[in-house]
Amino acid sequence: MHTALKMAGYVLGLAAVFGAAVGAVSAIGPSVTVTAAAEPHSGETDTTADSGGMAAAVDADVPGGLMVSQDGYTLALADRSVLPGPAVPVRFQILGPAGDPVTEYDTKHDKDLHLIVVRRDLSGFQHVHPTLAPDGTWSVPVDLSVAGQYRVFADFAPTGHDGSLTLGGDLAVPGPYDPRPLPAPAGTANVVDGYRVSLDGRLVAGRDSELTLRVSKDGVPVTDLQPYLAAYGHLVALRAGDLAYLHVHPAGHPGDGVTPAGPGITFYADVPSAGDYRLFLDFQHNGVVRTAEFTVQAEETRAVTATPAVTGTPLSTSGTDGHGH
Repeated sequence: MHTALKMAGYVLGLAAVFGAAVGAVSAIGPSVTVTAAAEPHSGETDTTADSGGMAAAVDADVPGGLMVSQDGYTLALADRSVLPGPAVPVRFQILGPAGDPVTEYDTKHDKDLHLIVVRRDLSGFQHVHPTLAPDGTWSVPVDLSVAGQYRVFADFAPTGHDGSLTLGGDLAVPGPYDPRPLPAPAGTANVVDGYRVSLDGRLVAGRDSELTLRVSKDGVPVTDLQPYLAAYGHLVALRAGDLAYLHVHPAGHPGDGVTPAGPGITFYADVPSAGDYRLFLDFQHNGVVRTAEFTVQAEETRAVTATPAVTGTPLSTSGTDGHGH
């Protein structure tokens, strides 16, 4: 009898804690009502909660996209769960340190905000650019036809803030969930319409790694790539497991007199740890943006030798035109 009473009390206690956690975040309708996390005082550690409500100590070395709040800014999704569909409206606001919706942004890579949507198994990648309403609400249709748990990344630079931020939140799409295994590493990716992208180079944890992606169509190198987001390609890197969002920097830019319009596009990536990563390359040719996908295994720094990487060595032979534009 005593055991039963103790168990009942424990369950009720959990329910109370869970209810309090849920009540701390309100859904947004026409205007967001979520209160932004307070910005830590100088010298303190930021302990803002991630999208699952778990608080974690944060320092400057933590990769982007793992937290819903950082530096006083919060990603507030209008809905945490949406019905599946090919063009589901995704709405959200970025709340500033005072709790008000941010309405002014610095343009970065030709856009005020980049939204990345991907399923937790790293399938269904989409890179879209929402429209900003005067009240600070961003909105964009996203293909959420396949059920599952999705991660939403907002990459932006609020005016007046020193540098850019990448905040992440979870979005559930109910229905039968059939998670896909991570594709095996490979040095080439086949994309629709006869395009093929090869990846040269290797990722090494803790240092800038040079990666060159070469685009061909029907076996012929493409030398007239079109600028996309102020470069000849845009590369997103996500770490398998926690979906940490890594910034990848292109080498050169269109019109600088040195950077060719293909077939090779060179990037520098700095990954924090060894393990599996998923790379998504967006490139534009003949007026259409397409996406090539790769699985790459990052090496430990100590494992690197003087032996050069072999061109075309397995680094996922997977590709998609599922770009959100």
